[in-house]
Amino acid sequence: MFKTLSNIIKWIGQHFLGMLFLLIALVVFMPKNAPLNPANLQEIELFGPIIDVKDIIKEIEEAKNNPRIKGVLLNVNSPGGAVPPSIEISYAIKELKTQKPVIAYASGIMASGSYYGSIYANKIIANPGSIIGSIGVIMESANIEELMDKIGIKPQVVKQGTYKEAGTPTREWTVQERQELETLTKDTYKMFVEDVANARGLDINRSAEYADAHIFSAARAKNAGLIDEIGTISTAKSQLASMAHVPVPVWKQKDKLESFMDKLENQSILKIQNFFYGLKSSL
Repeated sequence: MFKTLSNIIKWIGQHFLGMLFLLIALVVFMPKNAPLNPANLQEIELFGPIIDVKDIIKEIEEAKNNPRIKGVLLNVNSPGGAVPPSIEISYAIKELKTQKPVIAYASGIMASGSYYGSIYANKIIANPGSIIGSIGVIMESANIEELMDKIGIKPQVVKQGTYKEAGTPTREWTVQERQELETLTKDTYKMFVEDVANARGLDINRSAEYADAHIFSAARAKNAGLIDEIGTISTAKSQLASMAHVPVPVWKQKDKLESFMDKLENQSILKIQNFFYGLKSSL
C-alpha cells in the first residue's frame, strides 16, 4: 500500500505543471453557465470630485446597452467639479433615460457639477441629511505677485492676443481681463441654469430662488423643486424596481477585485471630501 501511495505522489510531482496548465485551461475555456438569476438593476456611483469621468461614462453606456438591465440608480455623493465632465455625465444620463428608468439618489452631497449630472434622471431622491444645489460657476486664481517679489522671481511673457494672460496668478488681473473671465462664467452659468430649468420644469425667470449658488438642505431643495422626494437608499431602490417593472430585483454585482479597489478609492476620496466640505455632527 505504501509503495502504491509513493508511486502516486511521485507521479503527481512529475506531472504537476502539466496538471496545473490543464486546470487553468479548463477554467479559462470552459463555457460559463448564465447565472440562475441574472442582474436586472444596476447601481452606478458618482463619488468625489468630478474630474475624469471615463469610467462612469463607460458604466452608463454598458447599462444602456445591456438588455437585461431594466433600471439604473445613480448614487451621488460629490461636491461637483469641472464643467465639461459634469455635462458629459448629465447628457449620458439623459440618453440612458430614453432606454430605461433612472433614479438619482443624493446619499451625501449633490452639489454643483454633481447636481448637473443628475438633473435628467426620471426622479431625484435625497437622503434627509444631504446637501443639494450650489448651482453656480466659479473661476479663481491666487495672486502670487508679492511672494514672487520677495523671493526675487520675475515672469517673462511673450504673447499674442489681449486676453492670453487672463487668469494668470503672477499679477493682479486687469479690468479687461476680469471682464473677459466674468463673461465666460456668465455664459457657463446661463447654460447651467437653462438646463436645470428645462430638465426640472422650473421657471427660469425665478432662477434666483433655486440657483444663484444657494446650498439647500433636502427639505428646502424639495420646496425649491430641485428634488422630487426625501428618503433613504432603500426608498430609491424600491421605487426604481417599481418603475422598471421588476418584481424580483437583482442588483448587478461588481467583480470582487474591482469592488475592493473602488471601495478603497472611494473611502479615501470621501474622507478628504468630508474634511473640507459637508455637515458634521458630533456627540
